[in-house]
Amino acid sequence: MQSVLIDSLEKVLGDAAPRPAAMIGGAHASGFLGEVLSLQVALRLEADEAPDLRVELTGEIADSVRVHAVRRVPVSSAAPEDPDEHYLVTAPGEYPDLLEPVTDGVVRMGQGIWEALWIDVVEAAPGEHDLTLTLSDAAGGQVLAEHVLQLRVHGHRLPPLSITNTHWFHVDSLSTYYDVEVFSERHWELIETYLVSAREMDVNSVLTPTWTPPLDTAEGHTRPFVQLIGIHEEGGEYSFDLSRLDRWLGLCRKLGFTGLEIAHLFTQWGALKTPAIQVQTATGLEHRFGWHVAATSPEYRRLLEALIPTLRTHLEEHWDGRVLWHISDEPREHQLEDYSAAKAQVADLLEGAEVVDALSPFAFAEQGVVDTPIVATNHVGPFLEAGWHPWVYYCVSQNRDVANRFIALPSVRNRVLGRQLFAFEAPGFLHWGFNFWWAQYSVRPIDPFEDTCSGGGFFGGDPFVVYPGPDGTPWLSLRYRVFVQAMADHRALTWLAELTDRASARALIDEGGTLTYSSFSYDVEEHLRARHAVDEKILAALER
Repeated sequence: MQSVLIDSLEKVLGDAAPRPAAMIGGAHASGFLGEVLSLQVALRLEADEAPDLRVELTGEIADSVRVHAVRRVPVSSAAPEDPDEHYLVTAPGEYPDLLEPVTDGVVRMGQGIWEALWIDVVEAAPGEHDLTLTLSDAAGGQVLAEHVLQLRVHGHRLPPLSITNTHWFHVDSLSTYYDVEVFSERHWELIETYLVSAREMDVNSVLTPTWTPPLDTAEGHTRPFVQLIGIHEEGGEYSFDLSRLDRWLGLCRKLGFTGLEIAHLFTQWGALKTPAIQVQTATGLEHRFGWHVAATSPEYRRLLEALIPTLRTHLEEHWDGRVLWHISDEPREHQLEDYSAAKAQVADLLEGAEVVDALSPFAFAEQGVVDTPIVATNHVGPFLEAGWHPWVYYCVSQNRDVANRFIALPSVRNRVLGRQLFAFEAPGFLHWGFNFWWAQYSVRPIDPFEDTCSGGGFFGGDPFVVYPGPDGTPWLSLRYRVFVQAMADHRALTWLAELTDRASARALIDEGGTLTYSSFSYDVEEHLRARHAVDEKILAALER
């Protein structure tokens, strides 16, 4: 058996020996208290070697270690037709992404191909640590490889993330995949478990299904109703049951979320229609609003006149964090008039509220149609030139040159986002898919273990960063882990800027003045050494 210790930014594709981990500052990995330090061991078993390996960990921090097998997943759409030169692969195939927990110390690996084990060190004590990882034949006990991982944990904790980080949370994915009733006790258990995972990814704002979010839904089609607010009509008057919403608020408060995003008030891509909303009447539950009702409907306005003030007052009394409102997701420039008409339906009702939307045409911001635009990273140039420091997002369309998290991209292209958000003072980042386990337009559910592209509508990895574990817990992706590192980079840079000054902190990551959203270093060691330099300067500043 061949084996090599590698860092967390290497993807083991199977055909070639991967790049060994570098020792930086005397350690293979380092960070602050609470940071998850990740490394990998790549290995290649020959065809005649037993596929079952026993994994043993020894050292004073062995109890703080979690081991996963890096599993390949099917990717039917890896890259655009005209990919840039940095894609690792472009053809359909099976590529590494899923982190499958190794729970009993024995793992089955492939033969005749390079595979990887992922090692997470969680909440280790401060100091320098040696962790020995031994791989042996599970049946015969013969030791096949041994690696000593040298780690350093600094005796301070990074401050919380200072920007808004949201990856949209889809509660209907949980009820549908696990086949449980919406808002049953089991559904609430799943919601909490997956929200915990989102928080551990440094997500601090959560899309809240006050009504079923009108996102990625085919016209005329309805996703499962996941409406937290009970809406009743009697005698022409609306009333509201907010008990489920209160349970949601309590859960978010307990888990440390600092922001809520109210579900979009109008449909995606133009704000032409209303969300799918159910109303309880004397004759039963009615699907009153949706694709069949125009955004400018007087009846919808009548509902909002009662609902929005009630909701705003309730949140002021029961929620201490931020509340973000959305009009419509991703309107195009030719839809500015439609978006404006929809916004006019609620402008007076949202006076003084924080309204944010993902949209990229500069005309929306220039004309004051949206207060807080969330701009695609490949369209951010005009905003920066005009002196804006906008929120940014990326999704399937940001597939050339800019940061992204597709399975086919190198991990450094995922991690660079942290330094970019810091360098350009972005107040927030948005991604649409924490756990979107649907085919494009939500026309049918998918099995994420078999389909990472939502039926081919997205590039592999765009729709989700967690997989539905069979026991009801999320199984992480290596993209999830690397994104957490990106946010830790941002937290460290922000802390250094506070301890010293922003210019000094930025100088460590501006790549000689060439860093932009579409131009950045792919040199893994440069990224790791820059983060080490940031940490060293933080420690020096704290000692003064």
